[in-house]
Amino acid sequence: MSHSNSPKTLHVATPGSLGPATPEEASLLEKLDLTRLPRHVAVIMDGNGRWAQKRHLPRIAGHRSGTQSARTTIETCARLRIEALTLYAFSVENWRRPKTEIDFLMALLREYLRKEMPLLQKNNIRMRFLGRIDELPAGVQNDVRGAMEKTSGNKGMVLCVALNYGGRAEIVDAMNAILSERNGHGASHKVTEEQLSRHLYTDGLPDPDLLIRTSGEMRVSNFLLWQIAYAEIFVTETLWPDFNRARLLEALLEFQKRERRYGGIREGEPSEEKPARAAGH
Repeated sequence: MSHSNSPKTLHVATPGSLGPATPEEASLLEKLDLTRLPRHVAVIMDGNGRWAQKRHLPRIAGHRSGTQSARTTIETCARLRIEALTLYAFSVENWRRPKTEIDFLMALLREYLRKEMPLLQKNNIRMRFLGRIDELPAGVQNDVRGAMEKTSGNKGMVLCVALNYGGRAEIVDAMNAILSERNGHGASHKVTEEQLSRHLYTDGLPDPDLLIRTSGEMRVSNFLLWQIAYAEIFVTETLWPDFNRARLLEALLEFQKRERRYGGIREGEPSEEKPARAAGH
């Protein structure tokens, strides 16, 4: 786990890292402090279905359009030298959706990994997948493992794709791994936060500093429940297929306006707080 009060990337990007920028993007970049970017950004990519519905299109059209937003977000974060990016692609609850939609999502993922591999390699991105990968269709498992192997030597941003993922399932899996290791030995020792963290899917990564959710929903949807304990949360009404580079830069700017205290107090603030009054008094 990482609870650093001054999140900084390992390497600082320059304004020119992103290449050509629109006037809106250039304006946002001018305000952004590139030395104080979050180390780890997590995104709940929501709103594909509503985006399609508004345009009288099938839901799958929204999912396909959303891949462009994913591409933009991945490339932008990599060029800004953000250490890690996690995208919530498919949850353990998503198996309740119609089979045709699930099949399309799996096929879309496989197509994306194939087509985007040159971009991932060009940007020195290393891939990881978070979730119960062994429960996915065999073809998807093969492509997932292939993507991790092909990018394993890259030293840039770590791109984590949460696939067949659930925050509660992750904690259960971590506890079962700890119990399996003990195998009846050391049962008297309590499990610590550090020990549990080492058995999470995200082992070795800093906890997310910033959680972005598109489409305006005010919930975390069983995503990285352990890791987002101190994350700043940014919710935008923008639907995922409309989430472009300017909207990402807005989220990063908002992050830099927040004061991160990790349960402490603001500098100069009295340490003794008055007890809260009961309602009506």
